[in-house]
Amino acid sequence: MINKYRNHEVNLDRIEDVDFVWNGESYAELTGKTKYYDWIIASHLIEHTPDLIGFLIDCDSILKDDGILSLVVPDKRFCFDRLRPITGLGKVIDSHIQKNRIHTVGTVAEYFLNVVRKDGRIAWDSATNGELEFVHSKDQALTSMDAVLNQGVYMDVHAWCFVPHSFRLMINDLYDLGLIPFQEVDFGPTVGCEFYVTLGRMGSSRDISRMEMLNAIEIETGGHLA
Repeated sequence: MINKYRNHEVNLDRIEDVDFVWNGESYAELTGKTKYYDWIIASHLIEHTPDLIGFLIDCDSILKDDGILSLVVPDKRFCFDRLRPITGLGKVIDSHIQKNRIHTVGTVAEYFLNVVRKDGRIAWDSATNGELEFVHSKDQALTSMDAVLNQGVYMDVHAWCFVPHSFRLMINDLYDLGLIPFQEVDFGPTVGCEFYVTLGRMGSSRDISRMEMLNAIEIETGGHLA
């Protein structure tokens, strides 16, 4: 972690010590505990998961029934995902059915061809000015695609891209379809480059309809859902 973020304007002293190193096993197997924790905090993590649904189910397995999962999620409008499409429900469900453990070749291609900087930064806020510029070359995309396809390499990329209400809608739909055990407990709008969502089994029925969430997505994306 320290090596990865050394050149990204991150305060390296704030990186926590690691207690468990995950190698693809369930979180219950990894920690040796079930229904044990009160709280899981996952900051800028869920967008990296090859199987988003599987991640949420794994979190549920080690949380107490009244435990909560606190998520900090990048808003694609204010980070290097700016030019990438919003993630749809179908891709998330398909990745779970396929039990993906690494990101697909297509996901890696889309990432490397479309990641951008603004004013030289990979994350910014609504007040940031400057031109967008691509970060990676076509050759980097091809090399990374080959590593996934022919070597089974896990590439650390964002598989999923969200604006606040597209994520809220995703959680709503996955719960209604019986695919995840969590509902929304709390929601905090975007501050800087990220928004905040708390999930739990004790989540209450939403205070916003599905149509209202879809309309909110259109407003957040300037009328463009793709």
